[in-house]
Amino acid sequence: MKNTVSLLPILFLLLLSAGRIQAQDSAKQNLLNNIFQKIVNSITVDKIDSTIKATVLNNKSELPYAKFEGKVIRRIVLRQLGFEKVFTDTAKTINYYGTRILNSLHTDTREWVIRDNLFVKSGTVLNRYVLADNERYLRSLEFIQDARIIPRSVKGSPDSVDLEIITKDFFSITGSADVGSATRQKLYIAESNLAGAGQKLELYALIDQARSPTFGYEMRYTKNSLFHTFINASIGYSKIKPDRFGEESVNSFYVQLDRPLVSPYSRIAGGFYTGINQSKNKYNRSDSLFFDFNNTVVDAWGGVNIGVNQLLENNQDRSRTFAALRYFQNGFARKPYQIGERFDPVYNELQGMLGEVTFFRQDFVQSNYIYGFGTTEDVPYGYNVAVTAGWSKQLYLERPYFGVNANRYTVTKKGEFFHAFLRAGVFHREGKLEDVSILVGGSIYSKLFLFDNWKFRQYLKVSFSKLSNTITNESLRINNALGLRYFANDSISGRQRMSAYAESFMFLKTKIIGFQLAPFAFVDGSLLTGNTRFFQSDFFTGVGGGIRTRNENLVFGTIELRFAYFPRKVPDLNPFKVSFVSNLRFRYNSNYVKRPDFIQINSDDTNSFY
Repeated sequence: MKNTVSLLPILFLLLLSAGRIQAQDSAKQNLLNNIFQKIVNSITVDKIDSTIKATVLNNKSELPYAKFEGKVIRRIVLRQLGFEKVFTDTAKTINYYGTRILNSLHTDTREWVIRDNLFVKSGTVLNRYVLADNERYLRSLEFIQDARIIPRSVKGSPDSVDLEIITKDFFSITGSADVGSATRQKLYIAESNLAGAGQKLELYALIDQARSPTFGYEMRYTKNSLFHTFINASIGYSKIKPDRFGEESVNSFYVQLDRPLVSPYSRIAGGFYTGINQSKNKYNRSDSLFFDFNNTVVDAWGGVNIGVNQLLENNQDRSRTFAALRYFQNGFARKPYQIGERFDPVYNELQGMLGEVTFFRQDFVQSNYIYGFGTTEDVPYGYNVAVTAGWSKQLYLERPYFGVNANRYTVTKKGEFFHAFLRAGVFHREGKLEDVSILVGGSIYSKLFLFDNWKFRQYLKVSFSKLSNTITNESLRINNALGLRYFANDSISGRQRMSAYAESFMFLKTKIIGFQLAPFAFVDGSLLTGNTRFFQSDFFTGVGGGIRTRNENLVFGTIELRFAYFPRKVPDLNPFKVSFVSNLRFRYNSNYVKRPDFIQINSDDTNSFY
């Protein structure tokens, strides 16, 4: 069992429990009674917290700005809320010792950082869709808890409007400890908004007695919206990057630039990554077991939004076309001799170029109680279809590639969210189709059911995957979001997979020292048609439940305690799984476009519970 413990939740549990109740007037009160009373009173139904008072949302994000359409933006005023303020009612104040601690340790985001992430400008005509996009983009920043853009009419100037932008930060210091055993510990600490300047500094430290040297580290620095370009820049160095077997035995240096398509009215998006990786025999493996390699990765892509000027003039046409090109190369100065000339997804030389055209019409509704505990969440509706074509060379094998990734998002008036998807990819060589992969499925969030002291949703996801004429593709596995979640065995594979996942979760009104609670129960099922001797068309299941908790003021993600039971007996697999994981990031996928890529059939980055 892997024990992952978040340091900051424990720290803040202690700090906030000490300050949740105002200091007693009598200095003579018994100390033990005082401590006991504070612990009891820390378990409350908080009546003034923003995530408790928040109304259930299901509104189109652009609607609040419709009546201001076409007016000239005169000026933009920024305002920040402290941790003592309630976002849904800024006139109220949460004033206890815990909020004072948070405010004293935290540096507010600088005004120029917020302005670096604005794409609405003074002196321009207000476009309700652009304004809604900018509000959503502010909420997507790692160090911003929530954001509102509020238009204000200008007295005596009916054709003008002022914008008030209100933001509230996360508490940006976070950390965790992975205590595997008495001989192995891994620590993590990060400042996600260093000096309030939109910069993140991360540090990992590993102590492992089975490793030589026993101590290793990784450092990473990231700057948000470099020089107001919306380019996020990162640089990192690691001496504990895992190899394909999960052992931290690789030294790595990397640089990354990323510019998302922040709005359908933005013109360009792209990214660049380069890294050098070199294995070191830090676990003293024999020559036959140590995979010795040195490789360099280069990956660059860029794209342009076609016809933006015409679209700015016509808000009725919400359809978009985005064209992108990507080049990538994974070269080896030295590769493991164990691989030889066989195909391997990790240690083969790989080079390729992909072009992609994305057709999308994607807007958003503002909702809540999906992944978060009451804060505003942006849910897409519309469609997104990416058609990919290109060429790749893996070892000596050169082939053209074709793929499609189609998604349809639907939001009902009742607050139900549907997502249907189809993904297919194929290589072509000598008149034959090779490495054919198909994935089709869908998911649904039910409407939010309201009860006196809790709120409830139901989630269901189904998918079907199939491989044909496999040459280089990896086999289908079930230890992922498209199979059985938290299934630890990676040796079970096949060519066809049918999976379903259902989860019921609720949000309680009761809070413990500022942390909200969301218990859940789930059932998993996956039918795998195998390509091994032992597992052919076998059915695997998993059932369980657990609880999630989060303090929405803090930057670290949701903490989850999960219990799972896998009834089927599998060699070398414990049927019981208990996991305690911190820093889970739950956010509904809201990207308009991504870099051109091959179809992925063993991972899912859209709206999953990971």
